[in-house]
Amino acid sequence: MLPFETFRVLTFDCYGTLIDWETGLWAALQPILRRHGVDIPLAQALALYGTLEAKAEQGPYRPYRAVLQAVLEGFGARWGFVPTEAECQHFSDSVVDWPAFPDSAPALQALHTRYQLAIISNIDDVLFAGSAARLQVSFDWVITAQQVQSYKPSPHNFHVALARIGLPHAQVLHVAQSRYHDIVSARALGLHTVWVNRRHAQPGTGATPLAEAEPDLEVPDLHTLAVHAGVL
Repeated sequence: MLPFETFRVLTFDCYGTLIDWETGLWAALQPILRRHGVDIPLAQALALYGTLEAKAEQGPYRPYRAVLQAVLEGFGARWGFVPTEAECQHFSDSVVDWPAFPDSAPALQALHTRYQLAIISNIDDVLFAGSAARLQVSFDWVITAQQVQSYKPSPHNFHVALARIGLPHAQVLHVAQSRYHDIVSARALGLHTVWVNRRHAQPGTGATPLAEAEPDLEVPDLHTLAVHAGVL
């Protein structure tokens, strides 16, 4: 069991962990694909999204809006169409419409009664502000890819977050859905980790590339995490 009594700060990935990004991105992507005569299964679309996004986040930093545009252009290259400027804009803007998981807000509120909370997210500041309203909690720290000019799984994002938090690693617990983006890097830095396995009832890894990393605790949702932490 994790020593929850020793932690002072819980750091969270946002998209996939707190925000249901697969539902949100599919709601924005599917109409564009169909407009161009592309009708593919959800699982195939999510797997391609994960591959294209990971590639777009490598190399010199570019804003997440530009990453999403590159992803959509990658779908076009794969299926023989060129997305319009309006479609690229709509897809990039859709982030603020991606829904929160139903358990996210109440669990975060309960956890905040005992712990300070932080976000470490591969996102732009303005886009996260739109999502933050859905989470109904005031985070003590928000560290975005835009602020640090890199994308997870780069350890740089975690180094900056830990420097801002200013506590020993043993007092920080990182919570995330993506083994690829989060669990591997957090574990390498010596952080305790919780894997929120949002896809526990579904096959495959969805929009997240496959990675092997063993968390300290696996939970199916944030409500279960709050129960383990003793705040629900």
